[in-house]
Amino acid sequence: MPVYKTITVNPHTKVLIWKIEESYQWLSEGVVLTENCRARVDGMKSEIHKRGFMSIRHLLANEGYTDHDLYYDEFGKPHLKDDKFISITHSFQFTAIIISDEEVGIDVEKQRDKIMKIAEKFTPLKEYHTLANEEALIRKLTIVWGAKESIYKLQAEPGLGFLQHIYINDFDFEDAVTTGKVTYKSRISNFDLEFLEFEGFTCVFAQRAAGLTA
Repeated sequence: MPVYKTITVNPHTKVLIWKIEESYQWLSEGVVLTENCRARVDGMKSEIHKRGFMSIRHLLANEGYTDHDLYYDEFGKPHLKDDKFISITHSFQFTAIIISDEEVGIDVEKQRDKIMKIAEKFTPLKEYHTLANEEALIRKLTIVWGAKESIYKLQAEPGLGFLQHIYINDFDFEDAVTTGKVTYKSRISNFDLEFLEFEGFTCVFAQRAAGLTA
């Protein structure tokens, strides 16, 4: 299928989402991988991971890039050779990328009740006691997790903790935006976050807030 969703965040930033419905063979056709990426995909045991990996190459191609334009640093963070910033995510049947002139992070998560069992590891659960029902709690926790994950991908600093260092301001579902803050190594960094929900999934992406780092 073509790209599932395209979001123009601003003139310099774009999000692309792919819904994986094609076979691995179809997704592989015409895609030339680097030696390193060929070894990575060949070593994957999960078929959905392989298909996700290849679907990301189609998202790249949509923006005029090939696998050879992409490389990873020592922390596993992806980069583009033309110095644009990129972040990549995969969850079950959805993959997404965000490409920008500025630092960015993105995360896609499936909305599952499992998140309630691990919530205390990444956010104080008592902050959400006013939510009307379990479905709303799962939705909100998934957005908070995705927000922290996208900030973590952007910041890419060893030792950065979701619970200890990253805070997400509360938000209304209808707003589809919020803000976050990282307090780490005597520095405070602020972030703008946007989110959307579709087919039981949540996508969150982050950018640095202009002029708000101390």
